[in-house]
Amino acid sequence: MEFFSWAMTTNYIPYIISITALLLLLEQISYLKKKRFLPGPTLVVPFLGNVISMVTNTTKFWEIQSSYAKSTPLGISANYLIGHYIVYIYSSDLSHKIFANVRPDAFHLVGHPFGKKLFGEHNLIYMFGQEHKDLRRRIAPNFTPRALQTYTNIQQRIIIKHLKSWCDKSRGNSIPLRILSRDMNLETSQTVFVGPYLNEEARKRFNTDYNFFNVGLMALPIDLPGFAFRNARLAVERLVQTLAGCAEESEKKMKAGEEPTCLIDFWMSENLRELSEKPFEYSYREFGGHLFDFLFASQDASTSSLLWAITLLDSHPHVLERVRKEVANYWVPENDAVITGEHLREMKYTEAVAREVVRIRAPATLVPHVAGVDFQLTENYVVPKGTIVFPSVFDSSFQGFPEPDQFDPDRFMEREEDRVYKKNFLAFGAGPHQCVGQRYAINHLMLFIAMFSTMVDFKRDRTDGCDEIAYVPTIVPKDDCRVFLSQRCTRFPSLD
Repeated sequence: MEFFSWAMTTNYIPYIISITALLLLLEQISYLKKKRFLPGPTLVVPFLGNVISMVTNTTKFWEIQSSYAKSTPLGISANYLIGHYIVYIYSSDLSHKIFANVRPDAFHLVGHPFGKKLFGEHNLIYMFGQEHKDLRRRIAPNFTPRALQTYTNIQQRIIIKHLKSWCDKSRGNSIPLRILSRDMNLETSQTVFVGPYLNEEARKRFNTDYNFFNVGLMALPIDLPGFAFRNARLAVERLVQTLAGCAEESEKKMKAGEEPTCLIDFWMSENLRELSEKPFEYSYREFGGHLFDFLFASQDASTSSLLWAITLLDSHPHVLERVRKEVANYWVPENDAVITGEHLREMKYTEAVAREVVRIRAPATLVPHVAGVDFQLTENYVVPKGTIVFPSVFDSSFQGFPEPDQFDPDRFMEREEDRVYKKNFLAFGAGPHQCVGQRYAINHLMLFIAMFSTMVDFKRDRTDGCDEIAYVPTIVPKDDCRVFLSQRCTRFPSLD
């Protein structure tokens, strides 16, 4: 009997091998049919595609994909990742075409190639049409001058606290700033968004879960126990639940007529005002999900920009000196005063520096979308339904601008290149999903540049390749921005 079973099994082996080979061949043919004349690898590993090279050396993977796209006048290239056909967009014009066509019958913004599994289905970045417009309208009061001033007061207290800590840690030694900067930004985001509603224990859990999420973003999308992607997905669920609780507490406070002290208060206050005029349905869970969207959008992108600001100011001392002179006209740390919104509006050069940092090192280099239908992208090429499309805002930043590889804040001053080459400045996106919090992001970067430059003397601990780009998942200096720090001002201000 055992021999008979073995013989039967052996007889099936050639069929199994043949069927497997046929499926792999069909997969390869499907990829080549979709790819057509686009540049990109001709042969891909079955199912996995080139995901291993993307995960093990993300920087090199996207550099190669960009070089493929630049090799053709169309400015697009193709590849294959874990059963998904992908198209990479180098051309600014084609990136705009994608951003302008985010709708059910065209492209769906996903934020991450496997974002729906991580963030959930009902999410700001997945919304379309009137529902999306209504939500953005309700979000708008979160970024009025009054709200932004409330946030800048919070941001400055936290920046001062962390800069003092960084100088204490350095003490003649160079220290890497990536994790320290991320921790500062996480505290900033938590406090600005939901500050009064998180106790110390909740903040610790929040930090732990956000770290799980960050690790999962760069991991293989294997949703099984013990894998980083599963840990990230579960962490997001816990984070959203925590933020939902903050929304509920904020609603009670705003109903009692108290003044807003953080973003969720401004949002909830506007929500209650609109409800009194025209009732609509909402849930705390929805608020929690949208707050997490804000956290995701602001946290790692801001960390990236702060680190690149330090590296670029260090390598351009004349820019640093101009920033210090401008800031001194409006703010002196020893006076224990805050930098106001009016001050920020007057600091034209510091804002130009911030915008040039974002241009030359766009933190979120790619903005993944999924084609909901076959879409005519160019006269000769149709993007097949289900394709993950990657418009590169990083590549766009080097198109059009004169001497684009040069760090030159003056391009945003008298030359007004942000207006002349507006279509190529895509760090905050374009179209219906353009970043609603970009003024907040620029303010935060300006505050950090102004305060860091004024209160700290710094010098990069330069090594070979230290300023090369690394993905984590936003881009950062390869050495995690290792710097010598010391206190520059006679004392750190007290804003309590």
